[in-house]
Amino acid sequence: MTESTIIYTHTDEAPMLATYSFLPIISAYAAKAGVPIETRDISLAGRILAQFPDRLSAEQRIGDALTELGELAKTPEANIIKLPNVSASIPQLLAAIEELQGQGYAIPDYPENPVSDEDKAVRAAYDKVKGSAVNPVLREGNSDRRAPESVKAYARKHPHSMGAWSADSKTNVATMDSDDFRHNELSVIMPSDDTLRIQLVQADGTVDVLKAALPVLAGEVIDGTVMRAAALGEFLTEQVARAKAEGVLFSAHLKATMMKVSDPIIFGHVVKAFFADVFAEYGDDLAAAGLSPNNGLASIYAGLDDLANGAEIKAAFDAGIANGPALAMVDSDRGITNLHVPSDVIVDASMPAMIRTSGHMWNAAGAEQDTLAVLPDSSYAGIYQVVIDDCRAHGAYDPATMGSVPNVGLMAQAAEEYGSHDKTFEIGAAGTVQVVNSAGDVLISHDVAPGDIWRACQTKDVPVRDWVKLAVSRARATGDPAIFWLDETRAHDANLINLVNTYLADHDTTGLDISILSPVEATRVSVTRIRQGLNTISVTGNVLRDYNTDLFPILELGTSAKMLSVVPLINGGGLFETGAGGSAPKHIAQLVKENYLRWDSLGEFLALAESFAKYAELTGNSGAAVLAKTLDLANAKFLDENKSPGRRLGTIDNRGSHFYVALYWAQALAACDDAVLAAAFAPLANTLAEAEETITAELLGVQGSPADIGGYYRPDEAKVSAVMRPSATFNAALASL
Repeated sequence: MTESTIIYTHTDEAPMLATYSFLPIISAYAAKAGVPIETRDISLAGRILAQFPDRLSAEQRIGDALTELGELAKTPEANIIKLPNVSASIPQLLAAIEELQGQGYAIPDYPENPVSDEDKAVRAAYDKVKGSAVNPVLREGNSDRRAPESVKAYARKHPHSMGAWSADSKTNVATMDSDDFRHNELSVIMPSDDTLRIQLVQADGTVDVLKAALPVLAGEVIDGTVMRAAALGEFLTEQVARAKAEGVLFSAHLKATMMKVSDPIIFGHVVKAFFADVFAEYGDDLAAAGLSPNNGLASIYAGLDDLANGAEIKAAFDAGIANGPALAMVDSDRGITNLHVPSDVIVDASMPAMIRTSGHMWNAAGAEQDTLAVLPDSSYAGIYQVVIDDCRAHGAYDPATMGSVPNVGLMAQAAEEYGSHDKTFEIGAAGTVQVVNSAGDVLISHDVAPGDIWRACQTKDVPVRDWVKLAVSRARATGDPAIFWLDETRAHDANLINLVNTYLADHDTTGLDISILSPVEATRVSVTRIRQGLNTISVTGNVLRDYNTDLFPILELGTSAKMLSVVPLINGGGLFETGAGGSAPKHIAQLVKENYLRWDSLGEFLALAESFAKYAELTGNSGAAVLAKTLDLANAKFLDENKSPGRRLGTIDNRGSHFYVALYWAQALAACDDAVLAAAFAPLANTLAEAEETITAELLGVQGSPADIGGYYRPDEAKVSAVMRPSATFNAALASL
């Protein structure tokens, strides 16, 4: 057997706060079974600091944990529990830099327009940490995400609220029908290993090298596509007018955090289309002041005080809001609109939340209203329209009876990495973008105009083979039909369909129901089966993995945080992901305001049990297997007793849920077949049971007052530990182990 350690990641926002409460429990219990637990800091702040060791004192320096874990993920002994982390947009990155500088870290400012070599080097360092910097590094395997039976039973017993749907709902999705990423896509499969070059050949013959070296492997799928700015502008102008004519809210749904190059640009186009008159009159003034629509209204408003005509421009924006269609709101009470911050409305979380709430978003008066959801790129927008149409025709889904749509997702080795950050470019001059091989042959070519957004992505052959294998294994393990969501009329998908059919022949699929349907048709089949209480495995690429693992769980369970997310790493290790972090900013704001953390750690509980089981498999440690089995029992009781965080002050929050898991886990261990562990945990089980009333009183007693944690992106460890571990009785009981 091999040496192994469970790595528990230190991340951001609410999951990071929860770690200060839950990790001491994990460490205490694991130590009794001889299972080592270590942490690695892959938070946004940690990733930033790791880029600039030469600018920090010896005491301030931290290691590059993300690179370390990326290498570990390629080894058979990898066992990583990965909590949600910030996929930083530019405003989030700037806020983190400002906070760290205020804490005494001498890191440089973010160069918006780097000119010098030093500025370019700093910009390149920051570009490594913004957007989806973490997931592509750690995901050396494909995704297996599903609701465990205990979670499904809980959802049926305690169905969450669903808004009623009306047959005359005017909610719809608007998406482009030409000249977007989906329609302009070209795709090739590499015949051999090579190094490609991406270049822009301008009309006068000048060649600008956009990416000098793109190493590729034989069998790798390479895609290139372009969204044309002129067509995007026309489309958005039409949707602003449509929303006003139909009397519905206007909302844009993008992924500016992960699509960190393309989607902030698209977001800027949305802002300009909504406030066309403002930018026609004042666009030059805003540009001269460095106030970009790509960063949203909040960023523009913050800079207007420095302009001589700032009040006049602000009044023009106010008039634009008053005269345009009603804008969907992120926070009606504070006047924060859909267009304030590019990272506030993330498509995979915002669309299912809207569908769950009767197809409504919130208007400026704080009331629900039908909505025109604008998703410019049409690659996957159709799946949401199918679900909306189904709800309009048949009403809301019933969580007490509905089936599931578990997911097998292609993502290993940055497969279809949809941010494609190092291969996405805003075009500066008219010409032709070409992908050229080492022999000088042009593999992919697009004519482009200034402002167009061109991007490429890669999908290696090994992950595709593993994806097909995982789909077959899940279909056989469950007996449920598995559908590959692939569209034969799309260039990339057409290549994948050929590969899937080839690799399916390598497996025994006798008796299995495995098919290939377009995403729209696959959605229709899946929602029809959902209403019959039946399960359908969605086998998808990277983007749809992200979308589906929020869409269906939010409708079925009320949250995607209750899903089990296992990544069987290709080289034999395991990555265990713990849920979605989309609501984490609201949770941390509530903690600071009233010392109440609503974050649900069930994803951590589920992942930890799987991690212990993997540790037992890798090392032969029987105690780890007992920890896994007893934690599963504790999780089931936790759900059955409904000890998840409540919704209001005076109920248990995240810290209380940790206490109850610790209690139920200790009780399960005290009754286990391992005599040594049973004897070790029996006293703790008794102590926690006897002190339950005291401990819960101590946990509830701190609620209602502000909590000082000393920072948002890098809080003070002593302060946050004190906030997250307020029960002296519970702390002493743990220490007794």
